[in-house]
Formats: sequence, structure tokens, C-alpha cells
Amino acid sequence: MAIMRCIRLEPNRSMTVDEFKAWLRTYDDNHDGRISQEELKEALHGLRIWFGRWKTKKAMESVDSNHSGTIDSATEMEKLVKFAQKHLHMKIYES
Repeated sequence: MAIMRCIRLEPNRSMTVDEFKAWLRTYDDNHDGRISQEELKEALHGLRIWFGRWKTKKAMESVDSNHSGTIDSATEMEKLVKFAQKHLHMKIYES
């Protein structure tokens, strides 16, 4: 797990949706298949994105449609991909 996090991922790097999901799963510390706000914050921190805590809060407000505090469905993950493309300026494309 720690080795995966050592791989440097640049926010402007192009990647597929599947690569984005795989990268995000490396931050699922408790292996429950869901991404919590804290796990998302760690992922953004790993990208060295400015205002990561604030952007994490905005992302969760935007994508967590069932207000569970986690990204836990395919629909919410799709929303997170769109959020990352628009607000984090990540280049994510369909494979």
C-alpha cells in the first residue's frame, strides 16, 4: 500500500477513469470500498493541490448525494470524476 502512494501523480497528468479509480483506491485505508472525506483529503494532499482541505469539503458536498460522508456508489464516483476534471483540472478520459 505504501509503495503505491510513493508513485508521484501529477494533477495535470492524463489518465483513464479506471486509472483514476485505481489511484483513489490506494487511499482507501480501511479497505471498505468507500472513500471517506479524510481519505479524499489525503489523496488530494498527495497531489499537492492548493487548498486541498477546502476542495475536499467542496467535492464531498458536490458528489455525496446520499449524505453518508463517503463516496460509496458508482454514481458518486462518476460525479467525483467530473468534479476532478472541472475543479481540480485533472485530465481524465474514458478508456
